[in-house]
Amino acid sequence: MASVSNSAVAFTGTTASELLRSSKSGGVDGIPFRTLRKAPFSVKTRDLSVVAKARKVKKHEYPWPEDPDPNVKGGVLTHLSHFKPLKGKSKPVTLDFEKPLVALEKKIIDVRKMANETGLDFSDQIASLENKYQQALKDLYTHLTPIQRVNIARHPNRPTFLDHIFSITEKFVELHGDRAGYDDPAIVTGIGTIDGRRYMFIGHQKGRNTKENIMRNFGMPTPHGYRKALRMMYYADHHGFPIVTFIDTPGAFADLKSEELGQGEAIAHNLRTMFGLKVPIVSIVIGEGGSGGALAIGCANKLLMLENAVFYVASPEACAAILWKTAKAAPKAAEKLKITGPELCKLQVADGIIPEPLGGAHADPSWTSQQIKNAINEAMDELNKMDTEELLKHRMLKFRKIGGFQEGVPVDPIRKVNMKKKEEPVAGKTPVIELEYEVEKLKKQISKATESSSKPTELALNEMIEKLKKEIDLEYSAAVEAMGFKERCLNLRGECLKANSQDHLMHPVLMDRIEKLSDEFNKGLPNAPNYTILKYKLDMLKEFSKAKSNLEKKSKGEELKLDINKKLKEVMDQPEMRKKMQGLKAEVQKSGASSAADLDDGTKESISKLKKEIELELANVLKSMDLNVEIVRAKELIDQDLKAKVESLKEETNKKIENLMKSSELKNTTKLLKLEVAKAGKTPDAALKNKIEALEQQIKQKLSAAISSSEIKEKHEELQAEIKALECDGGLNGSLKNDDLRETSSKYDESRVEINLGANRSFT
Repeated sequence: MASVSNSAVAFTGTTASELLRSSKSGGVDGIPFRTLRKAPFSVKTRDLSVVAKARKVKKHEYPWPEDPDPNVKGGVLTHLSHFKPLKGKSKPVTLDFEKPLVALEKKIIDVRKMANETGLDFSDQIASLENKYQQALKDLYTHLTPIQRVNIARHPNRPTFLDHIFSITEKFVELHGDRAGYDDPAIVTGIGTIDGRRYMFIGHQKGRNTKENIMRNFGMPTPHGYRKALRMMYYADHHGFPIVTFIDTPGAFADLKSEELGQGEAIAHNLRTMFGLKVPIVSIVIGEGGSGGALAIGCANKLLMLENAVFYVASPEACAAILWKTAKAAPKAAEKLKITGPELCKLQVADGIIPEPLGGAHADPSWTSQQIKNAINEAMDELNKMDTEELLKHRMLKFRKIGGFQEGVPVDPIRKVNMKKKEEPVAGKTPVIELEYEVEKLKKQISKATESSSKPTELALNEMIEKLKKEIDLEYSAAVEAMGFKERCLNLRGECLKANSQDHLMHPVLMDRIEKLSDEFNKGLPNAPNYTILKYKLDMLKEFSKAKSNLEKKSKGEELKLDINKKLKEVMDQPEMRKKMQGLKAEVQKSGASSAADLDDGTKESISKLKKEIELELANVLKSMDLNVEIVRAKELIDQDLKAKVESLKEETNKKIENLMKSSELKNTTKLLKLEVAKAGKTPDAALKNKIEALEQQIKQKLSAAISSSEIKEKHEELQAEIKALECDGGLNGSLKNDDLRETSSKYDESRVEINLGANRSFT
């Protein structure tokens, strides 16, 4: 009888060696080693005791696992499982240049949410926003720069080789292994059918998430992958299957072991073999095609590219690092390398472009796959008409005609100095949505700018102003062309240049023609198709120029303020001035005055004299700084301020009285007063006179009581106290007359009001 520790299962009629030998089935009588390896186990019999411990296998980094499955030596590799749909949707990824569209998407979502919550009909607003979004998307994706196309080609959610294969084929069987000891998951091969035709499919396979990318080695094949592709090419050639290859790799895997196993030789062998295959070959670049890693399965009769795919000898980042010593120059490198579909078609490297939906292939993968299917059928229909000899010659000539040179053409003398002529960057208009995004971003920066962060804002402003100037020039050029003025402008320009070259004054007739053309253009400009965009850019230029001017003034003002304060401190720190200040302080303390009103005339005069001395010293200092000094007396400023306060108080009082007079109680009393005055006539008797006076007094008292209980009286008292304090401090300069204050004061004391009684009579 035997027993296993840490397990409730018992084993009978067997020895320990037999138990251990049964591990070939993956464990001990159905118990897997994964369970048993967690702790040591012991097998005991009457005469024997065996202790064993499962050895942990050292993990090796992909793509070179020594033993893929520790329980099955030389068994099936786990990464050979079938390609399965992802469990959940891929997370949306927004590229940097797509960020302006996010704001519009958010607006549409917010409006829909509001419509659902409130139950109101916002269909018109939603339709308008959706149209604007579609137009912005169209503008953005019809003016893509090369580096933006590179970013789209590398998009994490872009459909992979197998995504397209399962969309375009009716049947597909994946074939594995290079028959030399390894199966590289970065290259997938298999036989499939499209519309009943059988093809051999070979392609680079990237992952759809991080886990898959690690498993697929980010689409970078090892020599085993290229040898697997080569085996399948021989297989297709033997059985007469046309070959379709899908290119999507940053390049061949360049580690030490790959080089030891002959990475370069594997690629070279593929290149040589592909030129000798007797079946039609079509290659499609669905993402990025990098260097020899792409070319190893790309020597085809037809090379097609998706609209946003790229095909290059070196990545833009690598090229920029070599030529400009920084990867930040990648946009410039991408432009110079000519790596996009349209540019490669012009150079006859690519033979056609397969369209993508707006937003890239990941926006509508099934539609993109359908376009690929149509392109394969068209290309194969053309190639199947050729016999073997013609097919091989066609493939050879395709690559022989790439590039070229000219002989016997004279070289421009200017270019002889520097054989490569410097190319001026071709200016292109920025899409309106992108420009709007940049403008709003800059506006926020300006609004948030503080004193310490004015410099970065100034730099951003200068860049935006320069950009807007270029944009406006382009818009004007477009308007001139659209309005049919281009030819006339060029003719006039030629005449002007001719006149200038002869050192003659411009002829009056020519000047008139220029003025007439300018007037005609300005009148017709509002009808130009791009006038709205041009006006928007002009307004933005004007706004930012004003903001720049304000910032410059602000910075200059701050510098000047600091200089003046520094000089003022120097004046106040002079020993003589400090001595006078201390003496005056001592005199004031000695007098025992608690306020300016308690000071005697002598002290007030001393204070006034010292003020004048400081003013004169400061004026001299400012003049030495080349500043025009205009001394404005503090009293004058105070008088102006007080005048404004008095006027404001008058207006407030009048409004209050008008509102009180409109009240029902005072209205009735006023009507009664009017009737009594009308009865009295020109010579009222004593009784009527007394009655009229009583009514007048009643109205005055009500007005006085209402105003006294309001805030106006408090404001009046504060103003009176302020004026008294200023008078004690040195008096006003007379511009604020006492009558003004008395008039205001009387409004609170007697509530002065004028009532029109009709018949050229009035009561005040």
